[in-house]
Amino acid sequence: MDKESGKAFDMRLFKRLMRHTKPYSLTFYGVAFAAILLSVFAVLTPILVGDIVDVAIKNKDAEKLLNLILIMSAVLLGEVLSQLSFNYYANWLGESVIRDIRIALFKHMIGFRMKYFDGSSIGVLVTRAVADMQRIGEIFSQGFFVIVSDLLKMFVVAGVMLAMNWRLSLIVFAILPLLLYATRLFQKAMKVAFIEVRTQVSNLNSFVQERLTGMKIVQLFNREKLEREKFRAINAKHKNAWLKTVWYNSIFFPIAEIVSSITIGLIVWYGGVQNVTGISQEEYGTIFSFILLSQMLFRPLRQIADKFNTLQMGMVAANRVFKILDTNSSIEDNGELEMKEIQGNISFKDVRFGYLEDEEVLHGISFEVKAGETIAIVGATGAGKSTIINLLNRFYEINSGIIAIDGIDIKTFRLSSLRTKIAVVLQDVFLFADTIANNISLKEKSISLETIEQAAKEIGVHEFISSLPGGYQYNVKERGSMLSSGQRQLIAFLRAYVSNPSILVLDEATSSVDTYSEQLIQKATEKITEGRTSIIIAHRLATIKKADKILVMDAGEIIETGTHKELLEKGGYYKSLYEAQFLAEEVA
Repeated sequence: MDKESGKAFDMRLFKRLMRHTKPYSLTFYGVAFAAILLSVFAVLTPILVGDIVDVAIKNKDAEKLLNLILIMSAVLLGEVLSQLSFNYYANWLGESVIRDIRIALFKHMIGFRMKYFDGSSIGVLVTRAVADMQRIGEIFSQGFFVIVSDLLKMFVVAGVMLAMNWRLSLIVFAILPLLLYATRLFQKAMKVAFIEVRTQVSNLNSFVQERLTGMKIVQLFNREKLEREKFRAINAKHKNAWLKTVWYNSIFFPIAEIVSSITIGLIVWYGGVQNVTGISQEEYGTIFSFILLSQMLFRPLRQIADKFNTLQMGMVAANRVFKILDTNSSIEDNGELEMKEIQGNISFKDVRFGYLEDEEVLHGISFEVKAGETIAIVGATGAGKSTIINLLNRFYEINSGIIAIDGIDIKTFRLSSLRTKIAVVLQDVFLFADTIANNISLKEKSISLETIEQAAKEIGVHEFISSLPGGYQYNVKERGSMLSSGQRQLIAFLRAYVSNPSILVLDEATSSVDTYSEQLIQKATEKITEGRTSIIIAHRLATIKKADKILVMDAGEIIETGTHKELLEKGGYYKSLYEAQFLAEEVA
């Protein structure tokens, strides 16, 4: 639970949110002016009703009655127009503000280092970027401005009541503290309840997102019943959190209605007794006006309690969004050099790294790759092979050592410039729910369809793509579910090829594909590694026989280096890996 949960209102957080309205200051002040007009127009109606009763009807003055009704019509029209302007522009302001914050949030999140996403729930982040943003918008459309408008209306109404009849005003004001106290208790309870609601909404979103993403595993291991039970429990907590807010509303609003009704009864009783006994001649129009004015005084108070809940819920959402915006988990992009034309020499010098502070994964790795060379990195799972690729792209920061390209520390390059020159083909290929052409170009304007088709022909995948319905315009759906793993790999190879990188990385790119796709991938590999510095992380050792150099890793260290032939002749770890794999394939 957020540490602000005990506060009724966080002014520091509110001021920070208000700073986002500065680009729309004209609209902001326009909405404030509309709120003032609403207060004025609203209080004029009861006054005119009193005049109609005491002046026009009592004196049977038809002309006066007509004039007052015309004035009331104009007041009502003005109130309608003010309300229309108030509602529309308050909502417009809210949507504009959350658009700006959402853009800032997304920009901030896509700059996070991978370590942040390793320890964060994607479902929670989606909640922050979508549902919580909408709550922030409601601060403006249903919270802050409505509260200000209602408070202003209450002060105006109270002043008018005192001016009209101080004795009747005292009756109303005597009841007011009771409602204020109930409102305060209600607001405090709802603050805590809404924080619990947001927590349970995040948990529910996170659970559903993870299970839908991993549905294949859920069904494959027959976990449907267990997951249903888990979902039922999480959903029950979500329901109970909302029911708590419903319970508080169910208590408060009937109490507010009873208090309001008692006040009306007291006004009618006191005014009637004064007239009947002759103690004081309270005008009937004044009594009518006070009945309307008392409702106008109490109704905003009830609404303020409700709108304050909306405001608080929005503030809780804003607090969570700003926490992400305040998270400093981005890779430092302080480099000033643009990586234009590079040769492709890569060097790791005594590089140490760990995903966790007290668990080192790489223990002083050192190696060099000459421009145009193809090196392979092999080793058991967890040896640190993929970690090397992550560090070369600066997805993570190293603990110590130097990673250099052409003798220049990669930290001195602009991050975008560095990654533009390095293309990576991963084992687990991610495709967006879009066309094949857009998944290859990633909507880079400089990469035309003609360029994609020519590149596909060069690496031998044009025929495969053309055979699909719609060819390059075929929509692969979410995560490329309409394609096989081998086909997704081929798309990834083409994506890397058209980006024309200086350095190419293939991370287990052939470990889970069929024989036919593997043959196409081998052909594609030969083509796209031609003349480029290439690093191949291999599972199948037979695919790296032609590599200029092979690095053998174990437990975060390089234990052997050499060509395929040299390593076999050494009779060390590599030979045992190769023979074990060769025998396994023979048995299969």
